Amino acid sequence: MAVTKAVIPAAGLGTRFLPATKSMPKEMLPIIDVPVIHYVVKEALDSGIDDIIIITGRSKRAIEDYFDDSPELEMHLANGKKEHLLKMVQEISSLVDIHYIRQKEPLGLGDAVLRAEKHICNEPFAVLLGDDIIRNDRPCTRQLIDTFDRYRCSVIAVEDVPKEMVSSYGIIKGRRLEDSLFLLEDIVEKPKAEEAPSTMGAIGRYVFTPEIFDCLKRTTHGVGGEIQLTDGIRLLKDSQNVYACTFHGRRYDTGDRMGYIEAIIDFALEHDDLRDDVMAYMRWVVQA
Repeated sequence: MAVTKAVIPAAGLGTRFLPATKSMPKEMLPIIDVPVIHYVVKEALDSGIDDIIIITGRSKRAIEDYFDDSPELEMHLANGKKEHLLKMVQEISSLVDIHYIRQKEPLGLGDAVLRAEKHICNEPFAVLLGDDIIRNDRPCTRQLIDTFDRYRCSVIAVEDVPKEMVSSYGIIKGRRLEDSLFLLEDIVEKPKAEEAPSTMGAIGRYVFTPEIFDCLKRTTHGVGGEIQLTDGIRLLKDSQNVYACTFHGRRYDTGDRMGYIEAIIDFALEHDDLRDDVMAYMRWVVQA
């Protein structure tokens, strides 16, 4: 069965970006003029997915509004003969079918994914975290789907992280099968550096078989008192093979302030109308 559905958890409180995220979803923070979640949805679409479930929470209505029609804005742009802007706004609302499910309490990533069970209908599906942008000619999610198609088992994306950062990730222990592929032997949520089984951390892209839902239902409250997706994966690998794949691409963790700044700078340098001014300003800052 093909992977055609994706779950995008976007219910987190975004505490690292307070006070901005007190009234604005962190997933709607702009990278120049496009919100982070737009890039995440576009990656799913470019990976062959045509059915997306976004898990939201309180104060996340802006996400729904962004992907919805905007008749007043479209009329204003049409009357002003701003055809380019009108086309751009209309394309956003027609990108893909999007459904919204609310996570009523912030009970963790595992609980957020579990909210989508009824919509998934016993099919394999992808999970893309709403604050990770991963750029490559071949989308990261598509790379995972290719591995899933080969093995018909769940696949998680991993990358080597600095040792001082392992306590922020789910860290895997795996048996290397190929240069970019591991058979998962264990995964630990946010271990201390001295206790971590490796420096390979799970990042915000996954492809799961529907059995993950039963594992999440059996998962007890873990780190931070939340239902951790990592703990569900740990149960899943006891009943079937789970693979970890090092992806090709550049990842921006826009839920982290430095990752967000890096994304803004790199994306700005790709804008023809911004590149020269940004470069000139950076040279001025360095020389000042």
